[in-house]
Amino acid sequence: MKLKQNDSLQPHARGLRKHMTPEERRLWYCFLNRCPAKFRRQQIIGNYIVDFYCHSAGLVIEVDGTQHYEDAGQEYDRERDAFMRSLGLTVLRYSNADINRRFDSVCEDILQHLSK
Repeated sequence: MKLKQNDSLQPHARGLRKHMTPEERRLWYCFLNRCPAKFRRQQIIGNYIVDFYCHSAGLVIEVDGTQHYEDAGQEYDRERDAFMRSLGLTVLRYSNADINRRFDSVCEDILQHLSK
């Protein structure tokens, strides 16, 4: 299934790829770009830009900074996750602290979801 995307978000997605957070960079360069499943960075899905997306597994991975723990951020994430689920996608969320403190566990969790 080809996912619809808002093409006006393309310049913003390109900028996000160039300026990844340290945690996104670590997950990408130390794991996802070497993973057997193909992942894309800063993929536009509908009116949203997701951090990482694997089409073959229907998997979205989000790396959450502190703004995601504020009320407005949590509400936005709920709406966004509901949209992704409506497309049949699974959303995995990891905090920056998860990436920094338990990187191996995060990678293992992703591999478990890919094997489903």
